[in-house]
Amino acid sequence: MERTLRRPARLQGTVRVPGDKSISHRAALLGALATGPTSVRRFLAADDCLATLDCLRALGVEWRLREKAPGVASLEVVGAGLRGLREPADVLDARNSGTTLRLLAGVLAGQPFTSVLTGDHSLRSRPVDRIVEPLRLMGAQLFARDGDRRPPLAIRGGQLRGIRYRLPVASAQVKSAVLLAGLFAEGETVVEEPVATRDHTERLLIAMGADLRREGPGLRLRPPSSLSSLDLEVPGDLSAAAFWLVAGTVHPEAEIVLPAVGVNPTRTGLLDVLAMMGATIDVGEQRMVGEEPVADITVRSSSLRGVEVAGELLPRLIDEVPALAVAAAFAEGRTVVRDAAELRVKESDRIAALTAQLRRLGATIEEQPDGFVIEGGRGLQGARVTGGGDHRLTMALAVAGLLAEGETTVEDGDAVAISYPGFWQDLERVGGC
Repeated sequence: MERTLRRPARLQGTVRVPGDKSISHRAALLGALATGPTSVRRFLAADDCLATLDCLRALGVEWRLREKAPGVASLEVVGAGLRGLREPADVLDARNSGTTLRLLAGVLAGQPFTSVLTGDHSLRSRPVDRIVEPLRLMGAQLFARDGDRRPPLAIRGGQLRGIRYRLPVASAQVKSAVLLAGLFAEGETVVEEPVATRDHTERLLIAMGADLRREGPGLRLRPPSSLSSLDLEVPGDLSAAAFWLVAGTVHPEAEIVLPAVGVNPTRTGLLDVLAMMGATIDVGEQRMVGEEPVADITVRSSSLRGVEVAGELLPRLIDEVPALAVAAAFAEGRTVVRDAAELRVKESDRIAALTAQLRRLGATIEEQPDGFVIEGGRGLQGARVTGGGDHRLTMALAVAGLLAEGETTVEDGDAVAISYPGFWQDLERVGGC
């Protein structure tokens, strides 16, 4: 589905972004392992999270979904308990969802049966060796193609033992996979991070009664006999809000309100970077929704300047880099993004794809092995672009189309359904497009 965009005279309105994708995945998965029914409000009913639900159903978990709006639903999960999953009769299809595959692998490593995880063409090109290594150390048998590097991934679970494992690369998904396997292990499991990553798994596990503590750079988990059920509301997804933050900052006549957005400090790197760039963003008083801090955010037109983004900031904004790159194209001066090699193994090679597509729009951007350099201040010119099926790149290019001179056509508009099914409707409402 193609979408053609021109810059509107004004961007104005309120956008209630969908529920956080990372939390929705984890709430469904942990709800399936709980004792008793779990209720999740504002669950993200997008393709990625639906893949998790379909895999859970194949494992014998009952659930019911009631959609309230595009991508927004109430979810009820009948917990099977830690030992209640059943062997699937077929291969488990994670579709495009790396979160589904990696987190579910941690759970399946502790099950007394054999399972196989696969996905679409994009997911089958993404690495799994980073979860194969620690789960093998815990006692599971795992096998994948391409020298145990890429899906499909076969798992023969069983008796696990707790380990102490230091992540070689900061990754919330690998950390979560090891912690989920630790629920079924004998003895303590300790995971050490080189840099703190998003902590939604830990927050939910603690809320469900797990004995999980942070000790310095490490997380120490003692296996529970059971997990309590959840009654949870999912905050708005900051990764979805990122596109409106950039659009509202760059457009010369804009004011956009984003209510009840999650502001977990492990996720707010983009807010910090935009503040460094000179953005006018008002983050209202924080309040707790379930286990997560949220705030109402208002973004207004601003004059931006280039900055350098590297080091410990990157894990806190890795999914928001495509949106940040669009802002950098309009910022005065040079923006440098380093230490972002993880973008090479997302739904696409986001460094290469961003570079190619922003050049089509007239950006002065130089690809680097672990990031890019953008000489900003010249704006963008409309062109025909494609996200190549990558949902975040597609939405970033749509925002670029809202800000560029002339007409921009985004070729693969359907890709937004992976994480933000209502994106185009929100864009039309705010931009009058």
